[in-house]
Amino acid sequence: MSLYDEWKNYIEENSKTEEEQNKFWEKYCADEKVLYQKILSNKLKIIEGTVEGLANENKMIASQFMGFLDGINDSLVTSLDLDGVALDTDIKLEIDFEKLYTNMLTVPAEWLYSLEEWDNILSEDKRVELTKEYKRSKTVVNEVKVGRNEPCPCGSGKKFKKCCGR
Repeated sequence: MSLYDEWKNYIEENSKTEEEQNKFWEKYCADEKVLYQKILSNKLKIIEGTVEGLANENKMIASQFMGFLDGINDSLVTSLDLDGVALDTDIKLEIDFEKLYTNMLTVPAEWLYSLEEWDNILSEDKRVELTKEYKRSKTVVNEVKVGRNEPCPCGSGKKFKKCCGR
């Protein structure tokens, strides 16, 4: 069984009831927050080592660290093949901080994108710009509706109601 599968099983085992699920995610998010605080405060753009070594260094079990890798994978310059990651796999995480911030907005992980350690990485203006960009990408713009008596947009020359509006 791969570490990634162990991570998925770990979630299931610790989330049988809603109460267990809430406790599990509360603890996981707290551990994840500490790890991101370390990364941001030390401006760690590149993290290297074996999965087991990095998990131990960050006081996490390997399957829990796999959850961190799953979460940060889309924010890396080069994504990892999570199914192929084992305890002794050497990994190199090259973090794109702008992408990471945007992905935290997408989740939404307020406990992470509101960390004061971001001040060391991205300026306040840049974070505001990324937030606006993200919100703009989620805005739906409705097209102008064609009236039934207007010419059909297909170019037939007929009224919409007699052509494509049937």
